[in-house]
Amino acid sequence: MTITDIGYGRQFAGWYDRIFQNDALTRATVDAVAGFHPNPDWGTLELGVGTGRIALPLSHRVGPITGVDSSQEMLAALEKKADEGEVTAQLGDIRTWRAERRYGLVYCVCSTLSLILDPEGQREVIARAAEHLRPGGRLLIETHNRPGVVILHQGLAHSTMFVPYPEPDTGIQMHATLLADNRIWQVSTLLFEADGTHRIGTETTRLLTPDEVDLYTQDSGLRPEGHYSDWQRTDYVPASGLFVASYLKPA
Repeated sequence: MTITDIGYGRQFAGWYDRIFQNDALTRATVDAVAGFHPNPDWGTLELGVGTGRIALPLSHRVGPITGVDSSQEMLAALEKKADEGEVTAQLGDIRTWRAERRYGLVYCVCSTLSLILDPEGQREVIARAAEHLRPGGRLLIETHNRPGVVILHQGLAHSTMFVPYPEPDTGIQMHATLLADNRIWQVSTLLFEADGTHRIGTETTRLLTPDEVDLYTQDSGLRPEGHYSDWQRTDYVPASGLFVASYLKPA
């Protein structure tokens, strides 16, 4: 089986956990995903598990988790943290990976779906997710929200943002470009450390709206359940930079 890897892990695996830290936002995401689970006894699958930022702590709440990722580098980082939770890692392309069993919850967070740059590929991810759900199961998607990203740019094709870290002289600078009628978003991230070192990585995403994901899921037989602006289930608003969408597989 051919696994298509976009190289995200080769760029970010060594410092991904420095960008996305085990902070209040991560803990809130874990709490929310656990709360969405229809029945932990039915099993849990993460598409795009990365270094296990969500899956490892979530496994303490819902039991063992299967995590799929196309990056050997990210899975190697996950393996180093294996004692932090119960996650079974699988190397695979989330558009084509298949398991023999079915799960009660499938989730794909942190804009992993947007890293697939063509609509058909994104549709395939949703189709595989639907196949892996048992009747009564739930799919969760968290990804960048195209209208909110456009608003963030304030009418400009190029935008630069800086996010300071609590430690002195540290932070992240992001240089972002909107392309292809605001559907493609390219972001270069620079991490500055207090010792004067820095890291650079670039990612390209295909921005989505909740309505687009709804169409993908309807094609796969899932029923749209809710659109939210955050994991606290705040009602969706176009200005939100991210959205969370939930879907049910009819029993």
